[in-house]
Amino acid sequence: MRDPRVAKYAELIVAYSVGIKEGDKVLINGSTLAAPLLREVYAAVLRAGGFPLTMVSLPDMEDILYRHASDGQLLHVPPPLMTAIETYDAVISISGAENTKNLSEVDPQRVVTRNRGRREMLDVFMRRAAAGELRWVGALYPTNAYAQDAEMSLEDYEDFVFGACMPDPDDPVGYWREFSHRQGKIARWLSDKREIHVVGPGTDLRLSVAGRTFISCDGHHNLPDGEVFTGPVEDSVEGTVHFSYPAIYQSREVVGVTLEFKKGRVTSARADKNEEFLLKILDTDEGSRYVGEFAIGTNEGIRRFTKQILFDEKICRSFHLALGAGYPETGSNNRSSIHWDLICDLSDGEIRADGETVYRDGRFLFDPS
Repeated sequence: MRDPRVAKYAELIVAYSVGIKEGDKVLINGSTLAAPLLREVYAAVLRAGGFPLTMVSLPDMEDILYRHASDGQLLHVPPPLMTAIETYDAVISISGAENTKNLSEVDPQRVVTRNRGRREMLDVFMRRAAAGELRWVGALYPTNAYAQDAEMSLEDYEDFVFGACMPDPDDPVGYWREFSHRQGKIARWLSDKREIHVVGPGTDLRLSVAGRTFISCDGHHNLPDGEVFTGPVEDSVEGTVHFSYPAIYQSREVVGVTLEFKKGRVTSARADKNEEFLLKILDTDEGSRYVGEFAIGTNEGIRRFTKQILFDEKICRSFHLALGAGYPETGSNNRSSIHWDLICDLSDGEIRADGETVYRDGRFLFDPS
C-alpha cells in the first residue's frame, strides 16, 4: 500500500525546494532503497516540464568501491557526473541506507584519497550554487537502518521523518514559506554582527563574522530544514569546543570530540572513541582544520539525536561547526575536500553577538522584526 505522504514529500522537494520549471535539466540520485520516493520525484519533475537524469545505486556499491578500487580509481570522477555538476540546473539527492555502518572498517586514508579526488567537483558545486546557477536539495527516505540508529520502529521513524519535513501535511509548501519569512528576519539581523561568542559545558569559543552573511535554511537545500548559518572569518576562531553529540562521518562514529582553535586552525583534537580517524580526516588537506560553517539549529520538530546529520544538525537548542569547505554565499573562502558537521547541545549555554546575549537555553532573546 502506497503511503500518500511520499507523493506529498516529492512534490514539496520538486515544487518548493528546487522549484523545477519547464526545460530544467535535473540530476536525481539516490539508493534503490529510496525507490518509492525516487519514483515520485521523477514523476514530479516530468510533470513540471523538467528533463530528469537518474543516477541510482545499489546499497552496497560504496563498500565494493573501497574494497576493490585502486588509489587511481578512488581519485577518479566520472566525466558525465562532472558534466552534470558543471551544467545542470538542479540536483536532487535522496539518501536511503541498508547498513549505516558498512564503511566502519575502511582504512581512513582511503576515505581521504576519495575526498581529495572530489575536491574540484565540490568546488564547482559550491561556486555554482552560490551564484544561483545550480539549485540543489538533500532529502532522506526512511529505512530500517535509519530507524535502528534512531532506536525507533520503522513506523515511528516514518512519522518522525515526515513530521519534521512536513509539519503541516495539508499545506507543506505554505508552512515552509511562512517559516522562511520568520527565520529570514533572524538571519538578516545576525548578518550585521561582527563577533560571535559561544559558551556552554566544555565550550568557550569566539569567532569573527564581520563582513559575512548569515543564511536562513528554509527548505530549499535540505528537507527537513531549520538552521541559520554563516562562514566565519577563516583565521578568527579561538578557544575550545566540546561536541556533546557523536560526530559521524563516512559511517564512523567519533564520540566525545573536543577541539582547540588558535588563529582559526584546529591545534588540538581529542576524542573518546575513534580519535585516530578524527586526526586522519583533519589532515585531509590545508582547509580541513579550519571552520567552513557556524550554524544554529532551529527545527522545533527535531528534539532528539538520530545519528543522521540531515536531521541532527537542525536540532533545536543546538549549534554546529563544519570543518572544511565553506559556502561561498556566506563570504567563506575556506576550501577543502571535506565538509564535516559536528553538533553541540546548547540547552545549557548561550550565544553572544558583539557582547550581547542573543540566545540562551535554546531560544533567541531578541525580536528581529
